[in-house]
Amino acid sequence: MSQISTTDIPTPAPNTVTTTSAPALSPALSMARLNAASQDEFTALLAGTYEHSPWIARAAWSQRPFRSLAHLKLALVEVVRSAGRDAQFALICAHPELAGKAMQANTLTAESTNEQGRAGLANCTPQELATIQRLNAEYLARFGFPFILAVRGPRGNGLNKAQIIAAFERRAANPVDFELQEALRHIHRIAEIRLTDTLGAPPLLGNDVWDWQEQLAVHTDPGYGEQGQLTVTYLTDAHRACAQQIAAGMRECGFDEVGIDAVGNVVGVYFGTHDGTERGTQRGPDKQTRRLLTGSHYDTVRNGGKYDGRLGIFVPMACVRELHRAGKRLPFGFEVVAFAEEEGQRYKATFLGSGALTGHFDARWLDQQDADGITMRAAMQHAGLSLDAIPAIARDPARYLGFVEVHIEQGPVLNEIDLPLGVVTSINGSVRYVGEIIGMASHAGTTPMDRRRDAATAAAELALYVEQRAAAVPNLVGTVGMLAVPNGSINVVPGRCQFSIDIRATTNEVRDACATDVLAKLTEICTRRGVSHRIEETMRAAAAPSAPQWQARWERAVETTGLPVFRMPSGAGHDAMKLHEIMPQAMLFVRGENAGISHNPLESSTSHDMQLAVDAFMHLLNGLAGEG
Repeated sequence: MSQISTTDIPTPAPNTVTTTSAPALSPALSMARLNAASQDEFTALLAGTYEHSPWIARAAWSQRPFRSLAHLKLALVEVVRSAGRDAQFALICAHPELAGKAMQANTLTAESTNEQGRAGLANCTPQELATIQRLNAEYLARFGFPFILAVRGPRGNGLNKAQIIAAFERRAANPVDFELQEALRHIHRIAEIRLTDTLGAPPLLGNDVWDWQEQLAVHTDPGYGEQGQLTVTYLTDAHRACAQQIAAGMRECGFDEVGIDAVGNVVGVYFGTHDGTERGTQRGPDKQTRRLLTGSHYDTVRNGGKYDGRLGIFVPMACVRELHRAGKRLPFGFEVVAFAEEEGQRYKATFLGSGALTGHFDARWLDQQDADGITMRAAMQHAGLSLDAIPAIARDPARYLGFVEVHIEQGPVLNEIDLPLGVVTSINGSVRYVGEIIGMASHAGTTPMDRRRDAATAAAELALYVEQRAAAVPNLVGTVGMLAVPNGSINVVPGRCQFSIDIRATTNEVRDACATDVLAKLTEICTRRGVSHRIEETMRAAAAPSAPQWQARWERAVETTGLPVFRMPSGAGHDAMKLHEIMPQAMLFVRGENAGISHNPLESSTSHDMQLAVDAFMHLLNGLAGEG
């Protein structure tokens, strides 16, 4: 069950390395001044943070002292959340339309003028202006409040007009209640950017992490780039270009060793000091010290997002760069692995990259063929990888302290509760099947309903059962993600229907009970309907509960940022669940935008949230160093 808790924030130990997320706050407005301010002064100092709504700052004042900028932001969010629907509606309506009458009459607030100007809305062509005004009118008529969009975007440097219009059109189809909450989330994002500007605290490292992911996303497989889509599958030219770019970035960050291993993983190591060396003293690097392992994957699903996996590579890279810049080393080595394959898109070999590190590379995978008939063996040989060297990359768990991973949440929970970070309690166990129901193709007009052997309706009945069975148990999900009628025709009763089943749960027992029931139901449906079936299990992964001591370290790291700890399970599979097989592991989730959507081009996060992930990771490293 998800939980939130708060504790006092520990004082950083001496000689710890802190992130340079921002220059020192100006003497004119600092956190200290805000904490010391009277209610009236506090409200005045934060004037303009929320459009024409000083009541939010006034109400948040009582929560002083604020332990960090993140704590202050959350306090303002909580005031709005508890204010009630009428106050929330009034807050939304206090905002001007984009490129609307207020802008044309030059009556916008200074903050809105700056934001709309950065997005180019003050310089629309007549056609663009007409389109936006039409969208404004249609949106207002449907929802009863103005369209709200944080036009400075996830990086804070401004969306372009095409992106703004696309967001307008996409969100116009949302349900009313959902869209009201989405408007509030954008208002909080606007306030976050304004507050950052007011305090002079830009997320410098978060901006870098965001930029690195954008720069990596220029590489995409043939046929997708032409459509503006991101697809990077195992050992394509785009995949290999990503590996080279990540390796170059690791070298620039100051890693001591960087290389690409026998399956295409990019491995960077920042050496620690001798075991037992006093913290803060520098006796030089020692490559033999035990290591903390981290990383995530750089391959993508087809037409996917830019942050799935890759966030967990670049966040620790930013930490290494800060350590290197400060001339600091930890009393343990720090190894970052950009895993070459996790998604199973080109070949049916999910977790190939992390599986190789655990010693579980399956040699039978080498004979698998992709859609073009290219075997994995041939692809690896073409990439210059040494098949004979694969066994040697298996890690010795005795040389590692554990494995931690940062990952975008890939779900709506953190987005809905307005929290940037979540601590993972367990990664769901999963099982996948692909199957086919075989009936009898026949004429749609001449075959009576009681004489049909319809494969598609049998599959549809199974899909409904999967939905019903999974919905009946907490923390269990079931999905029929693929349904296909080969050579289907509008006037033919389907004789074949192919399908997939994906079942996940926080425990193996709950997962397996559901799978047993689903397979039994498949047999029952087929027997009753006079059709046959075949089914193949294609993947099974055990649930991976977080190691308590490593989960606790993430929790302390989150607390040190000034945020409450929110605990949650992971419904998606991650490389951490493979490393779980040989060493303790724990994960940190980062909030996603757009209702947390993932495996989709709309997948996004903000540079502010990425900064908090870097801060938390650095706190984890410093805390672990202090345990020695």
